[in-house]
Amino acid sequence: MKPLMISLNSGTQIPSEGFGTFLISNDGPCYEAVLNALKCGYRHIDTAAGYGNETDVAKAIKDSGLKREDVFITSKLWVQDNSYEGAKYGIEQSLKNLDTDYIDLYLIHQPYGDLKGAWKAMEEAVDAGKLKAIGISNQTPKIFESFIKDCRILPAVNQVECNPTFQQKELRKIMEPYGIVVEAWYPLGHGNKELLSNPLLQEIAKKHNKSTVQVILRWLYQEGIVSLPKSLNPEHMAANLDIQNFELSQEDMDAIRTLDTGKGTHDPEDPAVEKRLTAIKIHE
Repeated sequence: MKPLMISLNSGTQIPSEGFGTFLISNDGPCYEAVLNALKCGYRHIDTAAGYGNETDVAKAIKDSGLKREDVFITSKLWVQDNSYEGAKYGIEQSLKNLDTDYIDLYLIHQPYGDLKGAWKAMEEAVDAGKLKAIGISNQTPKIFESFIKDCRILPAVNQVECNPTFQQKELRKIMEPYGIVVEAWYPLGHGNKELLSNPLLQEIAKKHNKSTVQVILRWLYQEGIVSLPKSLNPEHMAANLDIQNFELSQEDMDAIRTLDTGKGTHDPEDPAVEKRLTAIKIHE
């Protein structure tokens, strides 16, 4: 089964569901998880320099027997390297760790430091064919509106926390004129039991003979949002991908939109968050 795709402003397409590897450790666990995800049908793997597991991702893709061009790889520049020279170093390290000549999508992971310098280096890497598309992550409307002024190449995506209770409506509205796609981390609210047992979602799921998880992932796809669900259970991996054989009605879509609270679990504008993340070093 071919994955559902979403078009990017870079002229490429991205599989609508990616397999997220956050907090899956290197040297075994990430390798096994990614290999299982690829066997289940995932064709989009989301990693990051800051996750420390790019080498496991590379090994799993190689051992899967799939062609490099059949797997969409996303990685991210850690905040330590948010500068012109730092980004050039970070890009080369990720290319080396991922054992590839190019990365399909490369993001500024955290919105701190010299974003302008980092973006310039990333734009040059696009020109050189090392990066196919570039984007941002964890940028709020305020941060985004300041950042976008200096971009020669537009970001293809902004990867942020997004799910039915935190729908990023303001951010999506201001990014829409640029054709920038939202990628959702915590698309299931980090396994939030309150969200997954929501009566409205359960009612819609029952109507379609699907799970609430599948309804959420289908809703995100129909909203034009890329989702990054994570599971180490192959059965759950496969179930997360099984959203092609039903469609939510306009009534369903509108009903789910009413669940938005406008509140997430992560505030990139919080000085304490910035202080904590910028203190994390992943290399000398």
